[in-house]
Amino acid sequence: MPDANSDNTTISVEDALRLATGDAWLLDVREQDEWDAGHLPAAHLIPMSVIGMRMEEVPTDKDILVICHSGARSERVASALRDVGYNAVNVTGGMMAARASGAEVVTGDQPDGASRPLA
Repeated sequence: MPDANSDNTTISVEDALRLATGDAWLLDVREQDEWDAGHLPAAHLIPMSVIGMRMEEVPTDKDILVICHSGARSERVASALRDVGYNAVNVTGGMMAARASGAEVVTGDQPDGASRPLA
């Protein structure tokens, strides 16, 4: 993944947003209520609490960009994915960094919900 840091385990939210519009797969590992409050439009929700039961949903042929609220849960999930062969990186700062960057989000439980900047 060309925009990951030198140890290839993290990526900035700006780079993740750019890559998520291409061939990378943005995995949001927060819980449903956090997702409903606001998520990135390109994201796919698989909460950390159920990722082990839903691994077949994570594509094996794409770079995986893992995001959560602040970066702690996503780092754990990205590390676990790398351990089983995925090319996965943690989105540094998570949705907090997305908020700070002014990224657009979708609210509600549907991907086509109201889009607005995080406040």
